[in-house]
Amino acid sequence: QVQLVESGGGLVQAGGSLRLSCAASGTIFSFNGIGWYRQAPGKQRELVAAMRSIGSVYYADSVKGRFTISRDIAKNTVYLQMSSLKPEDTAVYYCNAVTVRGGNYESAGSWGQGTQVTVSS
Repeated sequence: QVQLVESGGGLVQAGGSLRLSCAASGTIFSFNGIGWYRQAPGKQRELVAAMRSIGSVYYADSVKGRFTISRDIAKNTVYLQMSSLKPEDTAVYYCNAVTVRGGNYESAGSWGQGTQVTVSS
């Protein structure tokens, strides 16, 4: 089974940037797609961006124009470039396999430990 491991989180000031990495232990085409989720304290986990194996992408409204999902097939890695960060982006960020059912993205794998992103005001 291909595993996914997140990295790249940290502390950044508002307006700054970070790039998160999701490294797969095998080919990323083992999955229908890969998504980036986040969970802030006291809130439900939410999908912020996803990329299907065919290359189509999804962004939550809250991150459109600020976050970019991309992939490096040779490195079996999916990235989340985050720019113009806001304090409300503070959360633990996770990557997970995703599938699409009824037009909606659903998580399709097990959750890792995630990577903490903290945005100071």
